[in-house]
Amino acid sequence: MILNFFSSRPNHPLGDAKEVKRVLAELPLDPVKAVDEVFGWFESLRLADDFRLDHLFDVVSRLDEAAQQHLRRLSRDYLQPARLSKSEERRLWNLCYNYWGEVAGLYARCLDGVRLNASDKGSEALKANLSLVGARLLAARSAQLKWIDFRYGAVGEDMWCGIGRPYLAAEAGGYAQKPVQLYPGAIGMTSVAQQYLQVLLRASSSMNALLPLEIELADRLIAHFLPGFQFSGECFPGSVYWVDADGGLPPTRLARLPAQPSKSLRFFSPGTVPQALGELIHVVERGTLPPELNLGGEYPAPSLLKVLRHLALYWAPVPPQREHVRHAVKTRIAVLQGFSDCLTVFAGDVARLATERGAESWVVENVSLGGFCAETGTVSECLRIGALLCIQPEGGDNWVLGMVRRFSLTPEGVASIGIQTLSRKARSIELRPRASGLFASEAIPAIWLSDENSSGEWRLALPRGSFDVRQMVEFVADGQRYQLMPMELEESGTDFDIGRYREQVAG
Repeated sequence: MILNFFSSRPNHPLGDAKEVKRVLAELPLDPVKAVDEVFGWFESLRLADDFRLDHLFDVVSRLDEAAQQHLRRLSRDYLQPARLSKSEERRLWNLCYNYWGEVAGLYARCLDGVRLNASDKGSEALKANLSLVGARLLAARSAQLKWIDFRYGAVGEDMWCGIGRPYLAAEAGGYAQKPVQLYPGAIGMTSVAQQYLQVLLRASSSMNALLPLEIELADRLIAHFLPGFQFSGECFPGSVYWVDADGGLPPTRLARLPAQPSKSLRFFSPGTVPQALGELIHVVERGTLPPELNLGGEYPAPSLLKVLRHLALYWAPVPPQREHVRHAVKTRIAVLQGFSDCLTVFAGDVARLATERGAESWVVENVSLGGFCAETGTVSECLRIGALLCIQPEGGDNWVLGMVRRFSLTPEGVASIGIQTLSRKARSIELRPRASGLFASEAIPAIWLSDENSSGEWRLALPRGSFDVRQMVEFVADGQRYQLMPMELEESGTDFDIGRYREQVAG
């Protein structure tokens, strides 16, 4: 909504309505340049203190609206990292994260101005738009958090307060539930309360176990299912999570109760969502998508199913519990990563790798039957969720095959890495596709997870894209020939697939 400009103009170029119109009309077509220019104007507005609040909101709002299409393009580019160099990836991240922080600060300034000087003419004029200001503020903070999630970073107390307190102010002001259209052309309506709940749901859905593209997809699905969640100031039957909106901390499962009652406590649960989510999973498994599901783009079916199943775990009435008991330890491990290095290690050529490049040294904090959690102060930029790891405990001579399942950074910059153990008895082999013609296909390098084949099922790690459910394979180990029938692709990592096979016994 465009508000009226008044004759008493601020001492700033954008205090002139004609200049605002010119700036908007001449924004560059290039998304990076356009967002960078709007960001520069936001920085200058932060230093301008002679705007009336309604005038300030009008200028900020129009610039923000003009940047949205460019921000969507930059987000799409960032989530296709194969097309970007590391320096380009860092530049896009910094530009988008800083943009959302700057515009959130300006929207917060508008709300604070109304609170601190409610009788001012600019405040009076802006009061009719407080629901939109509040919704955009929380949407901007939410976008900041999502960009932090893309890098698995830590969220501090200031950020959580900057999200919770505007929500509480909207509740006190009576506009938290008022529906607004967030941006021109946006599908559907939202509110301050819905924007706040969306942040809480993302924070309680374990984003550190997903890849950046999957985090974006999860956020779209959260928005889709948002109306089905229950959210209240009272702890009700079925409540699963709670948060102190004024406490500066993320939401917590009700397995740990709040230390003391507080007016700022809020509770939420999945409500009717688990059933609706289960129905959507069945629809997607059949290869279709309901027309009302707006994901903002096309996603591969395996990625969509992975995210749906992930959310189903965390949105269940009883959230997932640890399968195995964890035990605190303090020990070092040597770590090599990537399919190629793991293949070399399990082929027995560790000495060559040690000569070419040394293994990283990580500290294990706790262990369980299923894996362990390790910490390290420095992490390779290529480390991602789904990375294949080769691990050797300090003082041992056995290498373990593992996979990165979770990744997060503490405020001090320490990386915490959750690792699932895939095999304690892995070995490298060469697969040969069984060919009926005169010319056999080339050998496929593979890692045999040889500690799990008692039921006649075999698990093999292959280079990504090498698993073919139509192609039988064979290999020779210890003088014996094995023939394997493919069953299914169990999962894919950053540079590998894990396929399940069944041994074919010669008749």
